[in-house]
Amino acid sequence: MSTRSTPLRTADHGGRTDLSKIVGLIEKELDAVNRTINDRLRSEIALINQLGRYIVHSGGKRLRPVTVLLSARACEYRGDAHIQLATIVEFIHTATLLHDDVVDDSDMRRGKATANEVWGNQASVLVGDFLYSRSFEMMVEVGSMRVMEIMAKTTNRIAEGEVMQLINCHSPDTTEAQYLETVRCKTAKLFESAAQLGAVISGQSSAVETALADYGLHLGTAFQLIDDVLDFSADVDELGKNIGDDLAEGKPTLPIINALNRGTPSQKKLLQKAIEKGGLEHIDDVMEAIESTGSLAYTARLAGEEAERAQQALAIMPSSPFKEGLQELAVFAVERSF
Repeated sequence: MSTRSTPLRTADHGGRTDLSKIVGLIEKELDAVNRTINDRLRSEIALINQLGRYIVHSGGKRLRPVTVLLSARACEYRGDAHIQLATIVEFIHTATLLHDDVVDDSDMRRGKATANEVWGNQASVLVGDFLYSRSFEMMVEVGSMRVMEIMAKTTNRIAEGEVMQLINCHSPDTTEAQYLETVRCKTAKLFESAAQLGAVISGQSSAVETALADYGLHLGTAFQLIDDVLDFSADVDELGKNIGDDLAEGKPTLPIINALNRGTPSQKKLLQKAIEKGGLEHIDDVMEAIESTGSLAYTARLAGEEAERAQQALAIMPSSPFKEGLQELAVFAVERSF
């Protein structure tokens, strides 16, 4: 079997790969994850129940848990610890979202009011802390020091990525290399660990573990770069947030960074001010600069290259429907429109 089941298509983002078919490979296991999420969200504190369920069930694609489940099955895992691990990964992801929205003062995510908009910043931060602590409580139950080691390093790297993003915010001097390093820490690291965990609980060799970790890292990077594209090009209702939200917050994402590097002197001045001040006062001129420099196409091309690397990392894996599911997940990451 080829290391790539479907040629990557990066010319447009029509979402032609059917995510439901990928999820269908592990549908019963994902149902078990959802049941575990509901069970482990329970607390005697009513606010934790309300806010936790609000954010966890707010329409996310569950891509990180899906990555855990597919990875474990591609490694021919036969136990049930992957259900617990997929839940842990989703809880950590949800905690980061809660904290992100407070830091960014966001009021909409996935087409709904953010938890901090509904319950306030203090409640969002504290429930995020609850999800982090519940995750580590569940890791202890898995009984694997290797899992603990991976996830402890992962949460540390995510926190570093958050700080890196904070430092780069409103800074037009942010380089492409600096931005990509932030992406690898803040977003891709959790995908990396999600894929790696499947190999760990299956007792695979270090070579397989490394290969799956590489797959997840490239998958997560591709996913974030397409998010950058969609931030300037997607349908608002489908994307579930406002167009240009990142720029409004003063975040220099790759399309902006590339336009700064390639634009005319007047375009560079415009983009520098847009990043420094935030807001969307000159969004039409910003969009024209991004489009005229080919920066969306450039970002999509880099995303496609990352997805190709993700697929190539799977060459070591034996052929199976689950390996193919991982390959298709990389295609979905660059084809999606939401």
